[in-house]
Amino acid sequence: MPQPFCKHHVGTAALGCPLERSSAALQAAPPSALLPLLFYNAQVKTWDVIIIGGGIISLSLAIALRKRGATVLVVERGEPGREASHAAGGMLVDCPLETKPALQTLAAASARMYPEFAYELEIDSGMKVDLRDQGTILFPPAEHLLQAQASGFLPATLTELAPALAENNSQRPAFYLKERSVDPRALSAAAWKTAKHRSVDFSSGDEVMAVTVTDGRASGVKTNRTAFHAAKVVNCAGAWAGQIPPHNFPTRPVKGQMLCLLMPSHTILKHVVRSPEAYLIPRSDGRLLVGATVEEAGFDKRTDLATIQRLHHAALALVPELRNAKILEDWAGLRPGTPDALPLLGATTTPGYYVATGHFRDGILLAPITAEVIAAVIEGRTPEFDLTGFSPARFH
Repeated sequence: MPQPFCKHHVGTAALGCPLERSSAALQAAPPSALLPLLFYNAQVKTWDVIIIGGGIISLSLAIALRKRGATVLVVERGEPGREASHAAGGMLVDCPLETKPALQTLAAASARMYPEFAYELEIDSGMKVDLRDQGTILFPPAEHLLQAQASGFLPATLTELAPALAENNSQRPAFYLKERSVDPRALSAAAWKTAKHRSVDFSSGDEVMAVTVTDGRASGVKTNRTAFHAAKVVNCAGAWAGQIPPHNFPTRPVKGQMLCLLMPSHTILKHVVRSPEAYLIPRSDGRLLVGATVEEAGFDKRTDLATIQRLHHAALALVPELRNAKILEDWAGLRPGTPDALPLLGATTTPGYYVATGHFRDGILLAPITAEVIAAVIEGRTPEFDLTGFSPARFH
């Protein structure tokens, strides 16, 4: 088992420890002067794998690697699970109308993994992640109606499935999908606690400035405070992944605004609802999420009153009974987007350096499968699924 993470040891390098001296100075030093350095080297902690970023992709990968015996350090610029994962809706969308063809195989596989994935996190953490399997009621946009009918989706009888929807929407074509949803905040908290329980080390509040490359191979990371050492590094930094040298991955933030209501009754709505105007995601505790925008706004996470009001009005148009719902909060998150809206998965051209980011709107859904395939790549095994279409080399 790995030894406990020691901040003192890793921190001294940043304060001018002997490791920062030039090799010429070391060679000129008398043997007695080298004793402190030898002692320091014996105390410096290294890891098998350093993961940059602390979202659900990172946490899931850290757990998967620990299961295989690797020592793992997660370096997070803020707090684990507090960026895109914290802001997500948690719909586990497994629908060909809404999933890019290149991603459908991975999405379907990950959706199948979710019950076991969630169960393991709940057992290890002692926390609930609110995995729900009531399904989704889909109101497809007009341009997708024929495709939905041809796909064999089950017509949804609103008066039976969701009477609260029927009042204003009985004339609209609706379909029922056997999909699940999960609470991303609860999921991330359970994954963090599971990772800690499995002896994954964390360094929060550390912004990675660069991946260290020694003799052409990744050898760790440099942060705004210190340096960490590992033979392998994985970039799971989401929207910030492209800002970390030596590779400029084409990731960008895609803003999404949402709000959360407290339903006057838990029975008003049990199913996830997706329509062109908004989506509604009920939680088991009576909360209802309403989302979400897709905005190119840089790293701006501010909410806009007019946008939040528009989402609220869309929710009321779908379910009039929500006029009695209390608004609990609103927020914005930054999804990691890529030019082709597909994730970056696999090895980079720098040996020992890997990437798993750019999941856009599917980070929660793809967490379990991403953990499995990237763990396989890191270990030198052939992953179960072909990752060629997700290689970071496709943008070179």
